[in-house]
Amino acid sequence: MKSDTAAGPPGAPAAPTSRRSVTGTRGTVAALFLLPALLLLGALVVYPIGYSVVRSFYDQSGDGFAGFDNYQALFTDDGIRTALKNNVIWVVFAPTVATALGLIFAVLTERIRWGTAFKLVVFMPMAISMLAAGIIFRLVYDQDPDKGVANAVWVGVHDTFAESSAYPKAHPGRESPLEAAGRGAFVTRTTVGVGETVVLPLVGVAPDLIPDDAARAAAPKPEADRITGTTWQDFTRGKGVGTLNEVDAGELGYPGMKIEAVKDGTVVETATAGADGTFSLSAKADGARLRLPASNFQAPYNGLDWLGPSLVTPAIIGSYIWMWAGFAMVLIAAGLAGMPRELLEAARVDGANEWQVFRRITVPMLAPVLAVVTVTLMINVLKVFDLVFIIAPGSSQDDANVLALELYRKGFSEDQPGIASAIAVFLLLLVIPVMWFNVRRLRREVRR
Repeated sequence: MKSDTAAGPPGAPAAPTSRRSVTGTRGTVAALFLLPALLLLGALVVYPIGYSVVRSFYDQSGDGFAGFDNYQALFTDDGIRTALKNNVIWVVFAPTVATALGLIFAVLTERIRWGTAFKLVVFMPMAISMLAAGIIFRLVYDQDPDKGVANAVWVGVHDTFAESSAYPKAHPGRESPLEAAGRGAFVTRTTVGVGETVVLPLVGVAPDLIPDDAARAAAPKPEADRITGTTWQDFTRGKGVGTLNEVDAGELGYPGMKIEAVKDGTVVETATAGADGTFSLSAKADGARLRLPASNFQAPYNGLDWLGPSLVTPAIIGSYIWMWAGFAMVLIAAGLAGMPRELLEAARVDGANEWQVFRRITVPMLAPVLAVVTVTLMINVLKVFDLVFIIAPGSSQDDANVLALELYRKGFSEDQPGIASAIAVFLLLLVIPVMWFNVRRLRREVRR
C-alpha cells in the first residue's frame, strides 16, 4: 500500500514534469529556437573577440609571443597617441553638441506649426550612409570657394566686410618709373610737383581678370594747380605693338587703384583711379612721392583650409553632428511628448519664464533620455571610421586619425596584426564601462 505522504496532500496539484516558461513554452523547445542565434553570436562576436585578445599577445608573424609589447605600443607610437587624443576630443564634443542641438530642436519644434516637416529634414541625414556623408562633406569642405559650400559662404561673408583686390599679380614692367617699396607696395622713383603729369604703368594682370568696369586708358592732362596721372595695364596685344611706359590705344585703365602721396613717411593725400585709370591730387602732394599701397595687390581671400591639420578634426566632427543631431532630436522629442504638461503649466502660472521652465523642469525631467542619447553617441563615436577615412585627405589624415582608423591602417596598410588586435581590445575596454553605465541606468529605470 502506497503512502499518502509521498503523494502529497489530497487535492494538491501534481508536480510539473518539465519546466515551462511564462509563455508556456518548454525549455528545450526554447533552447532549440535560440540555438541558431547563439551559434551566430558565438561565431560573429565571441570568437572574434577571443581571437583578437589572443592575437594581441603575438608578434607580427603570429609565431612569437610578444607579451605586452603590442599594448605598450599604444602609448609610445606617435600615430596611435594622436588617434587616442583625437578620440578623446570626439567623445567629449561630438555627443555633447549633438545632444544639445537635439534638445534645442525638440523643444523649439513643439512651438512651430511646421515642426514635423522640420524634424523630417533634420532627421533625413540618418538615412544616408557614413560613406555617402563623407563624400558629401569632402565636397563641402573643398578649398576652392567655387566648389566648396563652406568656403563659398565664408568668403562671401569675408568679402562683405573686407573687399579683395582685383590686381593681386600686378607689378611694374621694364624701365618703369615705379620701384618696390617693401611689403608689397610700389613707389615712384622721384618726387612729383604741381602741374606735372605722372604715369604709373603696371603689368601682370590677365586680361580676363581686369574688372568689367575698366575703360580704355586715357593719358593724363596737365592742370596748373594739381598733379594728374594715369595707372593702367601697359600691355597691348600683338607683337611689337605699343610703346613702353606710354598709354596706347587698346590698353585698359586700373579702376579703383588707390594712390597715396607720401612725404617723410606720412601720407598727405590719397586718390582713387577712375575707370580709365586717371587720378588727380591737390597741391598738398607737391614734393611727395606717389605710392601704390600693398592693399592694391592683396590676393583674393580664399577661405579657410577646413581639411588642413588644424581644422580637420573639428570639420569632421561637424559632419558627424549633421548626421546624428536628428537622431538625438527624435529620441528627445519622444521623451518630451511623455512629459506631464501640468508641471510646465503650473510653473508658468507661478510666474516662471520660458528659460526657467526649460532649465529647472524640462531638462531635469528629460535627464534619463538625455543620458541614453549621450551614452549611445559616446559608444558610436568610439567606433567612428568612415567619415575620417573619406573626408580627411592624405596630407592631413595623420592629424585626423582615430583609433578605429589606426586599427585599419595597422592591420592592412602596415601589416601589423598584433598591434591592430591590441587596438581592438583597447577599444573594447573603452566601450565596456560606458555600456555598464547604460545597463545600470536602465535597470534603475525598470525598478522605478
